[in-house]
Amino acid sequence: MSKLNIPESEKVPTNPVEQEGPSSLDDAAEDIKLAVDLIYLFESNKIETEVALSAIEIVKADLMSKRGKPAI
Repeated sequence: MSKLNIPESEKVPTNPVEQEGPSSLDDAAEDIKLAVDLIYLFESNKIETEVALSAIEIVKADLMSKRGKPAI
């Protein structure tokens, strides 16, 4: 049987996102989870790269000022 005729039930997912069960993101650090959420937010809302980067710099400056350190 050729690869084109493999029934869907017998296919092995090659993309980890397609696999069922817990993903490695479940065990990821909180900052990684937040970064993934932000990337999803930017992409799903079709935010331009330069706008996203500018927003990130604004957020970074705000958080650094609240922490008492200047943003670098």
